[in-house]
Amino acid sequence: MAPKTDHPVSLRAVRQLRRTRAFYAAGVLLWAAAAAWTGWTHPASRQMWVSVLLLAVFAGLLVTASLWLQRLRPAVANRAAHRGARRRTAAPRHANA
Repeated sequence: MAPKTDHPVSLRAVRQLRRTRAFYAAGVLLWAAAAAWTGWTHPASRQMWVSVLLLAVFAGLLVTASLWLQRLRPAVANRAAHRGARRRTAAPRHANA
């Protein structure tokens, strides 16, 4: 009997979480570049600290999404490849004598 706290996870939710993780990764790259550029041109300015803050926010979101995906991976791996997958083998064939 399955525990009551085990929630089924749809493949759609996992795909959406992967897309979200890709978006956060792009945000981390963007804000890392912005923080580096602003730190180079205007060190210790307000713009640099805002870029660093947004970099930290996106990095935190990226880590959170990655941890969720890592936790959900075993639940999804046990399912069939797709809904149309056969549940039983083909009928046995009889040899003609």
